[in-house]
Order: sequence, then C-alpha cells, then structure tokens
Amino acid sequence: MSVIGELASFVARAKVSDLAAADRERLRLHFIDTVVAAQAGARIPEGKALQSLGDDGALAIRIGRQAAAIRLTEIDDIHLPSCTTPSAGAVPVALMLAAQEQKFDTSEVASAIWVGTEIMTRVGVAARGPQILYRGIWPTYLAAPVAAAATAARLMGLSEARTGHALSLAVMLMAGGVGRIHGAPSGRWFLYANAVAGGVAAAEAARADYCGDPEILDKNWLTDCHGIAFDRERLTDKVGANCVYAALSLKPFCSAKQGIAAIEAFRAILGRGMRAETISKVRVRVPPAYAGMIATRAEPGARQSTMVSVAHQIALAALDAKCLYDVDRSAAKADSDVSAFASKVEIIADIRLDAYYPQHWPAEVDVEASGEVFQQRIVEAIGDPEHPLDRAGVVAKAHRVLDPLLGNDGAAEWLQMAGAALDDTVACRKLATAFATGL
Repeated sequence: MSVIGELASFVARAKVSDLAAADRERLRLHFIDTVVAAQAGARIPEGKALQSLGDDGALAIRIGRQAAAIRLTEIDDIHLPSCTTPSAGAVPVALMLAAQEQKFDTSEVASAIWVGTEIMTRVGVAARGPQILYRGIWPTYLAAPVAAAATAARLMGLSEARTGHALSLAVMLMAGGVGRIHGAPSGRWFLYANAVAGGVAAAEAARADYCGDPEILDKNWLTDCHGIAFDRERLTDKVGANCVYAALSLKPFCSAKQGIAAIEAFRAILGRGMRAETISKVRVRVPPAYAGMIATRAEPGARQSTMVSVAHQIALAALDAKCLYDVDRSAAKADSDVSAFASKVEIIADIRLDAYYPQHWPAEVDVEASGEVFQQRIVEAIGDPEHPLDRAGVVAKAHRVLDPLLGNDGAAEWLQMAGAALDDTVACRKLATAFATGL
C-alpha cells in the first residue's frame, strides 16, 4: 500500500471510541482550550481584521480564517517533537463543516479532530519540524493543508479512495517557506489561513471526483520541490495504534512556546520573594536553535513581537503578570516601564541545553538582584506532557484570557458549551453553529 493509502485508511476508519479513556479526556481538554483561543481571537483587532479581509464567502476561506484567528492568539496547543500547532487547524475545520453538513454525531466530530491532529504532527515529525523551522520553513504552515484535508475528508464521510485523493491534492499544496514578516496585522496569518483553506478545498475537490497522485509520497517529491528530507516511516509508523494527545503541550499563558520555560523559570525566582525593583540583570540561556528567535525585541504596533520577545514577556511577568494572558497586548506593549525592564534581559545560546532539545524546549535563567545571583532551570514546563494542565488548569487559564473580553459569566457559558460539545449532540450543534456564524 502507498504512503497516502495508509494515511487514507487511518483517516477514513479511525474511531475516537477506540482510544483509551485518558486520551479521550486529553482530546476534550485540547478541544476546550482551542474554543477558548477561538473566542479570544475573534475579539481582538488582529483577529477581526483577518475575518473581514475581502468579501469571499467561500466556506473553505472562512474556515481558514477562523483557524488563523485561533493560531494568532499564541495560546493554542503545540507538539514539540514536530514543532506544529495542530488543534488550531483541526477544530474549526470539524466544527464549521459539521454545521455545513448538518452532521452533529459527536463521535464523528471528535474522530475528525483526532485524525487531523495526528496527521499534522506526523507530517511535522517526518519533515523534522524543529530543524527546518530555523531554515525559514514553518512546519505548521507546511503541514496545514494535509491536516485540514484529513479532518474535512473524515467529516464529509469520503470513501477511503476519495480521502486518498484529498490528501494527495493537499500534499501538492504544501509550501512551508516564509520570509521575515514584520508589522501588524501579520501576513503570517493570511498565509496560514490560505493553507488551511487549501486543505478543505482539496477535500471538496476530491468529493467532486477530482484526482491527485496517490503515490506522491512514495517518491522524492518533497525533497525535489522543497528541499525537505522526509522520513516516510515516521509518517506512518503505528498510525492508528498510537495517539498523539499524550505528547501534546498546552500553553499556560500567551507566548511563543520557545519562551515559556524561560518565563516560568523567572516567575519561579520571583516566587521566592524577590522584588522586581531590586533586579539589575536577567540572563536567559536556551538551546542555540531558538536563541535568536526569542532575542527579538518587541516592536511598537506589532503584537506578535511581544509574544516572541522573551525580554518583553519577562518584563510583563515582573511588572504586571496578568498581561501574560492578554492576547491583544495593546496596553502592555506601549508601557515604558516594561521596555525599561526588558532592556535588562540578555539571551544566551547555550549548547549544553541541546541535550534536551527538541523533545523539550528548556531554559536556564540567572537573575542578579541586590548583589546576589539566583538561578532556575526549567526543562519540562507547565503544560508539557510531564506537567499537564488538568481541567481545572484549562478553566483557570480560560477565565484569565476571556474574562476581560467576555466577562466571567460569558466565559463560563462558552466553557460549559465546549465541555459538553463532544458528548452531547445538542451542545455540538450549538457550538458548531456558533463557529459557522463567526462566534
């Protein structure tokens, strides 16, 4: 059987009911977390700008923009070994298509989300996502068409053969390479939205009997066209027998994942009773692969830079920690006190920490204060598989993010709906309809 054939068989046949109870609960938590991100993204200026871009009402385009509004919040989940963020693409595809197709079987919706999540992470692992990211290839962008096609094909109920054509067409839409995009609104989200939309459109085309090349991944197509060494065995190894959810990370607050261990380490030092005004220097050591990335300084008017810049994030942690949950950042990024504290932070590439990477994304932080040096190393951050957020943790994060946007009662209502949507048909219909109508 071809590689595409193996993947198509998994996508068409996998049943979430076959997963262990612990994995089904993890799926629910990641689903709830993604709904929270969708709500946040829909209510900030950059998300609104993306949703209103142009007047194209095509379903695939609307789904792609919904996915990008989730992704741009930087509170969505991530799979470290593949360097992909899977749920942002899978959840809106499944829910918006459920509304379109009027299919609210909770098992099928959950199964569609699982297969899209699994395909996204497997493509990222097979393409060596953590390595290619720093060559300018965005693993999530690379894998998004195939993951979206998998979710869409399953929700549409395509046959195994038609699913294979959907996946094949989506593979041919894979791009991945991005330049150094600055400013806001960021063009990254336009690109990602189109990648997800392309995957949904590929499934629509396959349903209309358009054909792809079912043997495309048995060839050296990705190497020849994109210069990516692709490990086919890792793409299909035990597909369907293993479940990725136990290996996914949930972000505890709004940040590029590369900076979370450093921010957590700094907060741990602060928690020992240190006062921010006594701090004279902060040194952050991380693996060389992402030292340059997190050394980015926050740019006025560019909210994304405030989530990448570890100096800015550490300054928020020191001066106003609630701002770590602010997905807009319009107030925090203009604060001169934050900028002044950020200037005390130095990023150092430390090859010793490569021993943990890419399975973990660690950081070691030294803080100089009152003539003393305090140190903390974090290898497995809060939200990583070794220290997972439980339901209470996800709910607490949700309220910190959504209460300023929706109020406590509004946030609680969405959490209740999301918590029931994969078990109750009425709740599934209500939530899917909300996604389809723009939240």
